[in-house]
Amino acid sequence: MKLFIVEDEPRLRNAMAHHIPWEDHGIEVVGLAANGLEALKMTERRMPDLLLLDIQMPEMDGLTLIRRLKEQQKQRTAFTKMIILSGHDNFAYAQEALKYGVSRYLLKPAGEEEILQAVLDARSCLREELERWRRTMELEKKWTEHMPSLQTQFMWDWVGGRLSERELLDRGQQLQLSFTEQDSFAAVVIGLDPLLEEECRFSRDDAELLQFTIGCLAKELLPAASVWVCKAPEDDLLLIMKAEEGQRGKDFMFHVQTAAVRLLSHTREILKVTASAGICGGPGQLDQMPRLYAEACQALQERVIYGPDIAIPYKEMRMRERSAWTGHHRLERLLETALETGNDSGVREAVDGIWMQMIEPASSAHQFQESFLYIISLLTRIVVKQGWSVCEVAEEEWAYFQNIHLLHTRDQARTWLERTALRIAEYSRNQRSNSSHQLVSQMQEMISKEIHQDLTLHTISDRLYVNSSYLSRLFKQEAGMSFSSYVTAQKMERAKAALQQGHKVYHAARITGYRDVSYFTKVFRKYWGVTPGGIKPL
Repeated sequence: MKLFIVEDEPRLRNAMAHHIPWEDHGIEVVGLAANGLEALKMTERRMPDLLLLDIQMPEMDGLTLIRRLKEQQKQRTAFTKMIILSGHDNFAYAQEALKYGVSRYLLKPAGEEEILQAVLDARSCLREELERWRRTMELEKKWTEHMPSLQTQFMWDWVGGRLSERELLDRGQQLQLSFTEQDSFAAVVIGLDPLLEEECRFSRDDAELLQFTIGCLAKELLPAASVWVCKAPEDDLLLIMKAEEGQRGKDFMFHVQTAAVRLLSHTREILKVTASAGICGGPGQLDQMPRLYAEACQALQERVIYGPDIAIPYKEMRMRERSAWTGHHRLERLLETALETGNDSGVREAVDGIWMQMIEPASSAHQFQESFLYIISLLTRIVVKQGWSVCEVAEEEWAYFQNIHLLHTRDQARTWLERTALRIAEYSRNQRSNSSHQLVSQMQEMISKEIHQDLTLHTISDRLYVNSSYLSRLFKQEAGMSFSSYVTAQKMERAKAALQQGHKVYHAARITGYRDVSYFTKVFRKYWGVTPGGIKPL
């Protein structure tokens, strides 16, 4: 679960964040704030599950912060537990805190073990509430209400591009869906990950029930006025999110990604199974929903690259704007998916199936040429759809695109088809790798330039407008180590170089972002095996 710490005293704030072994208990510190006003802005983006805060702070005190959070984020704070750490033994403070639903009221100076235990107790309480909520949702499952089915059909007509803008506005109003032609939208597709072999509580037959529960959870966690949920094919779930007032562009998309990450986290906590999310590449208007949905579906397919339990924004391969793909043949869709994801085995399977169904039955040269031209046009559409040049992708195979008469026999044509399809798949993998490398390079450049600051994954994710879970997975895949390990290694290398140049220990600590020299010494010794004082100038 995610923990956010609000404390105006820097030393105590850093001690609580870094000296208490949160990670050993499955708790992630997602943010630190020095006062209530700063925390109010940050929690909107970080969406913590647990809040540890002081009462007496400048600009905005802790109780005011809690009240403002309750007023502004009623839906989101329903599953947020708060623990107060105060130096005031005042019954009135405690009484008001309890009125706002605070889980625990600790007095300073509280020990690290006492603070840790209070947070763990709050987490246990939150898990119990989530479990009760899950049971309630299962008992209250209803499929007989007419309005949800009408809304679902409407949303499928919407993403399918079957309604004009006027029809969307009129029918949306009739079905109690509040939006206008000026609103911006985003599409998120949630798909259950394959169940583990040792999973004994659920089977494939329970996919519909699990997906229904995730949909109910999404409605509970996200504002009802700005998110609509419906079932998608293959037991997937579609979330259509509307930008709230003041949300624009990248800020809106970062909010969408953060919400998706939180939904996946609660799915894992409640159901003990994992799901992944595909997120469209950017906001769109009312009539652009078919494109947003197609992008979200494509992003979800990238799960085969990054693994399960992750929210994936549509960023790897930008598709050129064009009319929606209209092929409905299963093998054609299989080939398109395999080529775009660089799946060689999927390419071979699709090519085999297409060949047997379209080419093998041909009984004349005319039928053969006509069918083969269709397959070449299919490959061309798939390549052009990605915004690539067919000539560049095909290289020496380009001549056969221009003149199929160069293929004299069925065997020659069959060999060329598979070879060319595999070449496209390889090109797709290279494009994805280059795109991922650019994002990781940006992160490494930030670390290098700002090594003197207290860099966190969440800080960088805010600036890149990409959710932290996705960045963490991508960075480890590209760099071969976790983000935190990489930052520590860079800081320790910089510190050692400074000490070898004759700088003092406190200077080496300062230029690598450590304000507490004793903590810097502890980290340095753990990394290098000697204290900073043991490093002699060269």
